[in-house]
Amino acid sequence: RRTGSAWREARLVPRLPDYETEPGTLPAKAPSEGGFLGDSTRLLGVQVILILAYSTIILLGVVGNSVVIYVVCRFKTLRTVTNFFIANLAVADLLVNTLCLPFTLAYTLLGEWKFGQVLCFTLPYAQGLAVHVSTVTLNVIALDRHRCIVYHLETRMSKDTCFLIIAITWVISAVLASPLAIFREYGMVELSPGESIEVCGEKWPGSSTDGTLYSISMLLLQYVLPLAVISFAYIRIWSKLRNHVGPAERNDRHRRRRKTTKMLVTMVVVFAVSWLPFHAFQLAIDIDSSVLVMRDFRLLYTVFHIVAMCSTFANPILYGWMNRNYRSAFIAVFRCEQRLDSVHPKGRDAAAVRNKTVKALEAQDALATHLSATDV
Repeated sequence: RRTGSAWREARLVPRLPDYETEPGTLPAKAPSEGGFLGDSTRLLGVQVILILAYSTIILLGVVGNSVVIYVVCRFKTLRTVTNFFIANLAVADLLVNTLCLPFTLAYTLLGEWKFGQVLCFTLPYAQGLAVHVSTVTLNVIALDRHRCIVYHLETRMSKDTCFLIIAITWVISAVLASPLAIFREYGMVELSPGESIEVCGEKWPGSSTDGTLYSISMLLLQYVLPLAVISFAYIRIWSKLRNHVGPAERNDRHRRRRKTTKMLVTMVVVFAVSWLPFHAFQLAIDIDSSVLVMRDFRLLYTVFHIVAMCSTFANPILYGWMNRNYRSAFIAVFRCEQRLDSVHPKGRDAAAVRNKTVKALEAQDALATHLSATDV
């Protein structure tokens, strides 16, 4: 039996109740019950629903974000600074879909950590890294559009500068997520004689308040501060686009800017709404540890986690719904794949058809209106 400090589970993985019980209190798991007290996630019907929910999010997220990355790289008119940042968002969401959700689902269903010591340190770090990249990139997009639209800076950001900012985004995110790998411990917790489980949790060098301080800091850095910056930027952008009445701005470019800004604001709203319940519940856990042993704690945590993870597939849907360029690119990709599957599936003919189709798409893409640094 482990003593000294409390186990705190990975922040993107539903936590288990604290196994470090005080004298006179019940253990988190009762062997006679064969499961967690009042834990609805142990019911077969609930587990089937959770499997369907997570599987749907994973499928939509992987397919949607992969297509976004592909079309940005494939079609020339989509290779703009804003779209490179959007592709960076898609990469981060793709990491969450592949590195977070499958393990979260398994961890929820099994009720203990089954992935070994190495993944105990690397997975939470990768998950935290991906979430930070998403948040920082949303800020970068908002500030770049604010710079171009509010201050009328027509000079495009160079692609080299764009890629440098993306690299800096990953470095900053790696630093912010590092405590999830550094202050971590893997071990066994004995629940009763002859019964133990594997646990992967946070281990802070000082008192238990260190974890609470980290959670509050992450709430401010991942949610409150970014939303404040993004809201300020888009409010000024929207005011500028709405109130400017100069005849020079009454053209297609001005309308594209309004539509693009509307799409990006919708992305931020979806991000804010989907993550709010998760962050609020996480904060409640850190402030009051009794929340960990409340009835159906794990079910509530998992539901809030599912809502938060919906943001990982929402963006590609928003692109296809609110942006004509992305919608056309998505349709072209799927039509291309369907045509290649049905006509000459093998051999040289397949390559010839593929090359001809790609050239036709590029020619059609070249006829589209060229996008400026502030257009998607």
